[in-house]
Amino acid sequence: MSVQFKSKLDPVTFEVLKNGFVNLVDQMAEQILRTCYSFVIYNRDFSCALCDANGDTVMQGTQDIAVHVGTLHLTAKAVIEDFKDDIHPGDVFLVNDPYRGGTHFNDVRVIRPVFYEGKLIAFMQANGHWSDMGGSVPGSFDVGAKDIYGEGVRIPPVRIWEKGKYLEDVANLLVSNMRAPEERLGDLRAQYEATGVAEDELIRLVKRYGVETVEMAFAESQDYVERLTRARLNELPNGTWETTDYIDMDPNLGDGLIPIKVKMTIDDDHIHYDLEGTNDTIGCFLNSTIGAALSGLYAGTKTFFPDTPLNSGFYRAITANIPEASVVNAKYPAPVAGFCSGSYEKIMNSCFELWSHVMPERALACSFNLEYLLIGGWDKRKKDEDQYFMWYDWMAGGHGGRSDRDGANTMSPVFGMGLSVQPCEGQERLTPVVTLNHEIITDSGGPGEFRGGCGIQKGGLLTQVEDTVISVCCDRSRSVTWGIKGGLPSIPHGNWLNPDTDKEEFLGAFFSNVKIKSGDKFTRPSAGGGGLGDPLKRDTSAVLEDVIDGYVSVERAEKDYGVVIRVIDSELDKFEVDKEATEKVREYIRQHRKAWLDEPIESVYEKYQNGIIDKLDLIRRYGVILDYETDTILEKSTKQYRTSMKKRTISYWD
Repeated sequence: MSVQFKSKLDPVTFEVLKNGFVNLVDQMAEQILRTCYSFVIYNRDFSCALCDANGDTVMQGTQDIAVHVGTLHLTAKAVIEDFKDDIHPGDVFLVNDPYRGGTHFNDVRVIRPVFYEGKLIAFMQANGHWSDMGGSVPGSFDVGAKDIYGEGVRIPPVRIWEKGKYLEDVANLLVSNMRAPEERLGDLRAQYEATGVAEDELIRLVKRYGVETVEMAFAESQDYVERLTRARLNELPNGTWETTDYIDMDPNLGDGLIPIKVKMTIDDDHIHYDLEGTNDTIGCFLNSTIGAALSGLYAGTKTFFPDTPLNSGFYRAITANIPEASVVNAKYPAPVAGFCSGSYEKIMNSCFELWSHVMPERALACSFNLEYLLIGGWDKRKKDEDQYFMWYDWMAGGHGGRSDRDGANTMSPVFGMGLSVQPCEGQERLTPVVTLNHEIITDSGGPGEFRGGCGIQKGGLLTQVEDTVISVCCDRSRSVTWGIKGGLPSIPHGNWLNPDTDKEEFLGAFFSNVKIKSGDKFTRPSAGGGGLGDPLKRDTSAVLEDVIDGYVSVERAEKDYGVVIRVIDSELDKFEVDKEATEKVREYIRQHRKAWLDEPIESVYEKYQNGIIDKLDLIRRYGVILDYETDTILEKSTKQYRTSMKKRTISYWD
């Protein structure tokens, strides 16, 4: 589709500068990759942006983290608001405040104003996830924190370089409250130098094309994206769509999923989101602030407009009502460190479902939940040198089934597609944690006509450690990754300590400050994506291929897809479909499956206790949610989840 756009610049100059801005931001990224100290940032948990003199985003990079990009303009504006005319050449600012447009304390933004001949023309911004910001636990993710004071150091806009002079005392004051302070200072310097590289490149463009031309290109880059977005929206039907997703629970309340309601209205060339009815702020770190919630709406929308550039022009076409003091707009001093695993990804997946109705050709089911595992303590591998270590890891997992194909296996979370899977060899060299296994989980993809992508399982062993604790930030142990348009759920998230031993312990999907010692083992699965479409409509040959590939077991092929597969020689991957038996099983499932979701919870649980059905049967056939620590049914969560499945799944079955 072509969009008529009358530029004040000639087309060649406009395109050269527009793409030059992308290159400029990518140069920042390359500089960070080559100079950062922390393994977390090296694996691309960072983002950069070029903002104009108003703080509006002109351009992002090509591999930036979705949640960062949607908030960088807000933190630039926070600097402008606080310092006003007291901004000078050589100044550089630092900010991580979630209540001033940031996300959580770990996302620390270095913001450099750029001047030309005494005039402020832009801001360069490099945001990196610092692996520790202080607080009550290593990694600064404390599920028990009742306010932000347990989550680390809050940095409102603060000057860290003044007219070119490094304010060492300010930097030391900040990092002295963080674990591994030298690493934090290293990342600070890397981000600072990256913004300097971008400044030099922008000045080069200004000297070549003139400051007025470059500033005009800033404005027209945003205007172009706005016009393109609005033109695309004008081609779509007007209407209102709504859905509800859930956070697992409020620890203060126990059983009961926490609803996040998202209503979307398209009115010609404008989108309005209304999150009214969303749950109040909850008693753990899965809340988000308004900046992160807006970013979730932007990123969820942008997923369905992949060929549209992203800058503040895109944001102009979107408005939102995000109720105060809710789980999506927490107020100071509510804890928000785990927003990314909580409210943020629920908002994104809700957008996926809503846009799947508007653009069925791009439909996408729910994707697995972002998961962070953090281990912090003393590395005792060198007898003569005690060193504090941080093992900070995130999982790949499955994306939801799509309109015409299966979901992608073992991908980065939708939170940030630029994230790299951290290499085990690097982790083992830097920390006393050995990876024991890292493999695709059979049956983790949600069944559907188009299967959800598969998740993975990763296990580790603590070697020579002392005074060490483990924490996890995740969700969807109870609000299990769901399918759409008749598709079925994936598997629950959760973490196990010392599995398959007499010390086995289920720790859950989020926990903090659990003591561990040398010789302890842990394992955790990531979910796959939800399925899309009726599993009984999946081609039997596709199910057979899934069995051969190890994505689906012979047992679940029959239970979930109604496909009976005979094993001829499993070692040689020789299987075949029993067509006659398949027809009978599919007809049996078709006749009974709607009733399964209405079967009394007590009788379902009795079947489970007697070994007649298993945990996946509970979720996929009966919509029953367990407390995996006690192996008991969560009645309130089950009722809510069943209601969700009836809407997303049963209503689409013939």
